[in-house]
Amino acid sequence: MKLVNFLFVLLSIPALCQTLDYNSKKGLAVEGYDVVSYFNNEPKKGLKKLAIHVDNITYLFSSKENLITFRDNPEKYMPQYGGYCAYAVALKGKKVSIDPKTYKIIHDKLYLFYKAWGANTLDLWNEENEEIVLNKGDKNWRIIQFKK
Repeated sequence: MKLVNFLFVLLSIPALCQTLDYNSKKGLAVEGYDVVSYFNNEPKKGLKKLAIHVDNITYLFSSKENLITFRDNPEKYMPQYGGYCAYAVALKGKKVSIDPKTYKIIHDKLYLFYKAWGANTLDLWNEENEEIVLNKGDKNWRIIQFKK
């Protein structure tokens, strides 16, 4: 029995050591935007002097109040799917960068989208059955979240 427990622990170590792949530029979450500000329907750039580090990613905030709000409940404000484009994760199973000004709050969670060169994945997302797409996204994210 001790051997079985030892093998279980030994085989579990790689899974425990994996870190979530966040979409970050220069170590900044959401390209330096204040994730709490999205919930006020007013995305704002954060300030370097108002920063918190979570899972080796830096979150910047536009106000001390937003920093405190995030600090007290980071899971509520962290973007879904590691900050990658929700549409690409859900419908393509791929990690794609985002436009930090293209977002949607769904079930009190932040989802970000790609928008460039005439392609707006938020518009495409809104053409789909949202609950079905969310389920696909959650399933795909469980598969790809640790892959770089």
